[in-house]
Formats: sequence, C-alpha cells, structure tokens
Amino acid sequence: MSHVLAAVAWPYANGPRHIGHVSGFGVPSDVFSRYMRMSGHDVLMVSGTDEHGTPIQVQADADGVTPRQLADRYNRVIVEDLQGLGLSYDLFTRTTTRNHYAVVQELFTGLNENGYIVAKTTLGAISPSTGRTLPDRYIEGTCPICGYESARGDQCDNCGNQLDPEQLLNPRSRINGETPKFVETEHFFLDLPAFAQSLGKWLDARDGWRPNVLKFSRNLLDDLQPRAITRDLEWGIPIPLDGWRDRADKRIYVWFDAVIGYLSASIEWARRSGDPEAWRRWWSADAQGKDALGYYFMGKDNIVFHSVIWPSLLLGYSGAGDKAGNPGSLGALNLPTEVVSSEYLTMEGRKFSSSRKVVIYVRDFLERYDADALRYFIAAAGPESNDTDFTWAEFVRRNNDELVAGWGNLVNRSISMAAKNFGEIPAALDLTPDDLALLETARAGFATVGELIGKHRQKAAIGEAMRVVAEANKYLSDQAPWKLKTEQEKPRMGTVLHVALQVVSDANTLLTPFLPHSAQKVHELLGGTGVHAPMPSIVEVEDLDGGPGYPVLTGDYTVGARWESVPLVAGTPLAAPKPVFRKLDPSVVEEELERLAS
Repeated sequence: MSHVLAAVAWPYANGPRHIGHVSGFGVPSDVFSRYMRMSGHDVLMVSGTDEHGTPIQVQADADGVTPRQLADRYNRVIVEDLQGLGLSYDLFTRTTTRNHYAVVQELFTGLNENGYIVAKTTLGAISPSTGRTLPDRYIEGTCPICGYESARGDQCDNCGNQLDPEQLLNPRSRINGETPKFVETEHFFLDLPAFAQSLGKWLDARDGWRPNVLKFSRNLLDDLQPRAITRDLEWGIPIPLDGWRDRADKRIYVWFDAVIGYLSASIEWARRSGDPEAWRRWWSADAQGKDALGYYFMGKDNIVFHSVIWPSLLLGYSGAGDKAGNPGSLGALNLPTEVVSSEYLTMEGRKFSSSRKVVIYVRDFLERYDADALRYFIAAAGPESNDTDFTWAEFVRRNNDELVAGWGNLVNRSISMAAKNFGEIPAALDLTPDDLALLETARAGFATVGELIGKHRQKAAIGEAMRVVAEANKYLSDQAPWKLKTEQEKPRMGTVLHVALQVVSDANTLLTPFLPHSAQKVHELLGGTGVHAPMPSIVEVEDLDGGPGYPVLTGDYTVGARWESVPLVAGTPLAAPKPVFRKLDPSVVEEELERLAS
C-alpha cells in the first residue's frame, strides 16, 4: 500500500467553472483517486478555491461587493458543482482560511531564511485612470520573444516563457484598454536561477511523464529568471517580515499562495481528522521515502507552476536547492511524483470564453444532463494528450450509442431476463468454453484497465472497460437465452444469464471510477446493498483558527467496492430494472446550439 496524494488544481473563485475547467483538473483526478482507493491505497485528494489577487478585487468592484463576499459566493457555487459531479475530495477548502495563511507565511519564512528570496526594485504597472495596481494577467501585449500579440504580463501562452509586464511590446490594460504607467516599487522575488541544477537533476529522473509536460518543463530551465513573490495588492496574504506585515499596499502574490494550498489543505485535513500530524504520511520526505506518491492534476496552462515553481518552493524550503540550507519547521517535503497535465477542451470549434459567452457552466450542464454522461465524455473523448473539441452532436452520439445502447442495454436486458424468468440471480451449472472465455475476459480487465488508469491513460482504460461490455453484449446475442424456453433448456438459460450478470458486475466495477453515480445504481439492480461508490458531501465548518465559517467538500471513502471480481450469489432476488441512462433526443443538438448562439 502506498500513500497517494492527489493534488488537484485550485479553481479560481471569480466566477463559476465551465466544463472545460473540470475536463482538466476535475474528472481525471477523481477517476485516478477512486481507482487508487479501490486498489487499497491510502489516498488524500485535496484542493480548494483560489481566492486572492487583483482579479478577485476587480470583479468585486464591478459587482459592488467586497473581495471576501465575492469569494464566498463563488466558493459555494464551485463546491456545489464539484459535488454534483461526484468528485471525491477528502478536503476541498479555500485559500482564505487562517490555516492557509499560516502555512504560506511559514514557507515564505523558510525560503527567506535559506536565501532563496531576494529583494529587488522593479517596475509596477499602474492604471492611469484609477491609480490602482494592474495585475500582470490583466496586462496584454506583444511577446518580445516570439511576437505573439496576445501575451499576458506574466507569461506568453504561445512560447511558454515567463514575462514581466514591462517587457511586453505595446502593453495595454485588459480592463479598459489604456496604456499602463510603470513606476518603481520594491518587492521580494523567488530566486529561480538558484534552482537550475537541482531542478534539472530532478526532472532528468522523471520517468513515465507525458512527453509534452516533460519537454516543456525542461525547456524552461534554459532561461530561469527571478519571479516576483509579492505585489502591490490590497487583497492577499500579508508578508511575514518586520516592516512589511502591517502594510496595506503589499501582499504575497496569488501564484505563490495558491500552489502552497496543496500542503495547507493536507494540514487542514489532518487537523480536522483528529490527528494533526497525519499529513506527514503524504508529505514528509524523511519519514516516508518511496511509499509516498504525489500526483498533480491540471490543465496545460498551469504546467510551469507545478513542474518548475512548486518543486522550487519545496526544494528551497527543504534546504535542497542549489544554495542548500536547512529544512523549515515542517521538515523536508516530498516533491511531485508526476505532473498530470491535460490539454485544452474547446467548444464547437471555439475556445471557451465566459466574456464571449462561448461557454457552458458545470451547473447549467448538470441541470439538464446526467453527471455520468459528462464524466463519460471527458474520459472517453476528453483532452488527455491533445486538444479536443466538445460538440453537442458528439456528446449526444456517445451518450446514446455507447452509454445507452452499449452499457445501459447490457445491464437492462440481462437483469430483465433474469428477473422475469427466475426472479433472482440464477445458478451457473455446466460452463461451456464460451462462458469461460467471457468470464476470463472480464477478470483480465482488472489488470488491464487498472494499469492504464495508473499510467493516466484514461481514454484507453475506459475503452478497455467498454470492450468488456461489447463482448458481453455479443455473448448474449450469440447465446440468445430468450430462445431457451423449455424446461430442459431452462438450466442453460440460467447459466447464460448468470455468466452475463457476473460480467455486468465486473464491468460495473471497472467503470466505477469513471461512472460512480450509475455504478451505485447497477450495484443495487444486481441486488447489492450498502455503498458501492462513495460520494462527497458538503459540510459547513468553522475556521480552525477563529476565522469565518465556510463549506467544505469531504467524504468517507473507506467504504465501497474493491478493485476485484466478486462472485455473484445465486438466489439473490432481482426486480425488473429501471433504465440507468437517459437517451437524449437528437433535437438536443439544435436546442443547445441555439442557446449558445443567443
């Protein structure tokens, strides 16, 4: 058994999340976490809403509320949406907790004491019309390196290089289009060049990473530059240094505090569990060695933060960067085992854009369609290693042809025939080579599908699970148990249906990480009781250190199915099943395209 950390990218709390977001960080991390738990590993899946920074302040001003009120609003929306998708977080929290503030300030202090934070006078962007600081991401211009005309002030999405806003050619504010004014200001920087050797050595030892992630990360090492940790902000975590703590105009930059959330959420989970030191089983490099594994899930625009910047923070705090040093009070901390990055999901050939209304929010989707239908599409056709286009026509086709006509049909007709003719799971008598071959195909799926999920090849994994479904449908068609009508033929009918039901049970387990809502239904249709696929709950909690209360997403995942074939018990009562999936009318496509156009 390993201690497996599933560290899931933190959705930004300036608005609801759309299906493109959850295709990158949400569903892939949940599929992996559910499989690892079913396989007997001790999983800790953590994340929360990212709530600091000027973009929150800008949106709050536009809405006429405080930054905290805006964060409260969208934190709750996001928590509810992720619960609706069935994402099995051990703790989904937020970055405005006092626990998070303390952990961020501890890492800042440790990095500073080891010499990895340096003070510099730099240029800050100011809005001429308001006098307020403009966040780097709200400044756009031409990249001085590759010439891309829509580069941001912190990074060029075309060439991937880090930037400072004053480097942009023809810079402009994304808020109102005006040219920013640059003024001198003092800030603290992470000395990224001081990690070049230790980062390079670590990246060279990474095996099995997705090639795009590893290549991109290695290329960044060629030109590491100091990166600002603080900014002229009003909304963020105070800087834990004398002369800076009480300054209202200087705060820790949001990118720095958000990545530390993986650690602070783990510590908060441990404190809430009754064992405040329990987080160390996933994080302590000294205590755990090779049995602690950390997997980080995100979209490709976040690779740099997880494969370069976050490892640098961990190395520096642990005293393991190029300047060496001593571990802080939390001890030496584990680096990521793997950075699992997904590509982009587009929509009807266009990039998702809330401002341009090229979007479908998770909440709106779940009001009209089943969560497992979306989870299936993301797993089977999502942006695992290439950009993928979501179209309503393809969504309806996969739902109707694969979920309904494939998996749902197998469940319905096998249970229906058994319920109608026997009222229970019939006994299996003399097994033929065809019976044995299908049973072996299903049993072999546990190794095949499990290995693919473990290697983050979820498309191939769900394809293998659906291949078992297709083999079972073919078996039923070939054996035609409905033709076995005489008393002499009934034992054979019972055997065929028992075999089919056993494979339904096995296939249901194989599909449980992908389709947990329907997996629970199929388990119950087969006469099963209790929890098969545990679900997350929203719990209202008090801040552990006296701050305002908030909702968290959590659950008991010690119950549920194991990753193995469980023999069915002959004689278990069966009732006529209800359909597991809804067939969608083709008119849905036209309706959704009209909604998008409006």
